[in-house]
Amino acid sequence: MLLWFIFLLGAVFGVAARLGRFCLLRGLRQQLGQDSEVAAGTAPALQAFALALAVALLASQGLQALGMVNLSQAAIARPSFSVIAVLVGGLLFGAGMVLARACGARSLVLLAGGNLRSLVTIVFLALGVQLAMTGVLTPVRLWLQALAPITLTHPTLPAYLPSVNGWLLALAPAMLLTLFALRRPALRQSPVQLISALLIGLLVAAGWWISAHIGVDEFEPAKLTSLSFIGPIAESMLYLQLSVGREPGMGLALTTGVLVGAFIAALVSRTTRWEGFESTSRLGASAGGGLLMGFGGALAAGCSIGQGLSGLSTLAWASFPAVAGIVLGAVLTLTLRRRA
Repeated sequence: MLLWFIFLLGAVFGVAARLGRFCLLRGLRQQLGQDSEVAAGTAPALQAFALALAVALLASQGLQALGMVNLSQAAIARPSFSVIAVLVGGLLFGAGMVLARACGARSLVLLAGGNLRSLVTIVFLALGVQLAMTGVLTPVRLWLQALAPITLTHPTLPAYLPSVNGWLLALAPAMLLTLFALRRPALRQSPVQLISALLIGLLVAAGWWISAHIGVDEFEPAKLTSLSFIGPIAESMLYLQLSVGREPGMGLALTTGVLVGAFIAALVSRTTRWEGFESTSRLGASAGGGLLMGFGGALAAGCSIGQGLSGLSTLAWASFPAVAGIVLGAVLTLTLRRRA
């Protein structure tokens, strides 16, 4: 039952992300004037991401305020971590995202419509994760994670303020994010992107609720999870190779759902078409970007969706340097590539 709920969560995300062209990288490119489709600085995609984060933050903290979830038990909320490792991981992920022209989630969505460049990115992203977690780059990951580690009493900000409702803590940043999203007309004039952002924000909260209430073992409760794609993509690729004797997990259910949902959306919108590489350098960039995202995502414990939306919705301390690194890495790489 749980896997079907996760599959449905992924499918709805795939539809919304495909129709709304939901992508943090696209928003950053628009903000820097590197997208020919919009005027410099308007960045409706960045506004959409901000709105999705505002909704995810309010909805997730609202569930916690109602006692329906405990976000301190989220897998992404870690009390012990290295700020240096998380920040470096975010920087690498952001740089890889620019090289590959898409993050892991966006690559899945594009692949569903026939983009074979995304297939290369996904395969190398999964390889990067495995290299970092159990492969030849494991010593590098462990070395980075041993640099100035910190251990906190609580993994999230609201846990430090038990007398203050977490929803109230989320209200101010959510209002600022909403103001940024809606003060300019770009997003308001694009109802599909607007609805997509609202829906994706709600899906983050739905993920927390599903993992807290569906198929829960009372004696061995699992960590809460929501939308995130580094681990699930790696898990799915491993299952494809070593499925004998293995049970399909939540990662496979999520990625399969995204592919199915995005494929249906591509068919409905008539945007399916085969796409390949225009040059060998583009192939190398997609492969290299995937590796960087895989290794960086393993260090940062998430991606632009897993940390940028799900992680921040918990107000987990580790999510702040991870997201800062992702954005900074992407902006620096975009700037350097423009000057090159």
